[in-house]
Amino acid sequence: QVQLVESGGGLVQAGGSLRLSCAASGRTFSPYAMGWFRQAPGKEREFVAAARWTTDYTVYGASVKGRFTISRDNAQNTVDLHMNNLKHEDTAVYYCAGRMGYCSGYACYAASNEYNYWGQGTQVTVSS
Repeated sequence: QVQLVESGGGLVQAGGSLRLSCAASGRTFSPYAMGWFRQAPGKEREFVAAARWTTDYTVYGASVKGRFTISRDNAQNTVDLHMNNLKHEDTAVYYCAGRMGYCSGYACYAASNEYNYWGQGTQVTVSS
């Protein structure tokens, strides 16, 4: 059984930065891709970013492109989300997810129902 555990959330002022980390444990974990999603109160889960596990391919949601960076460390089985120039509207619970199946194109990576493993989430609050 694979477990994903997020860390690094917290309270930050607008314009500040945070780094979220997701660690995978359990059986040998070799996903096709890892993703980050977020969900604000009263809103649907939103795609943030994804990265292929074995290539340098990354893809970002429009609202975070240019401000957030996803990175992975295959040896450590971790994937990080570096968040810069945070805005109040970035406030949400952030979830790490792992996808085992093949994916191609933005719509595929952004589809939360195609991810097989999920973490419990970590709260990010950006004060304005």
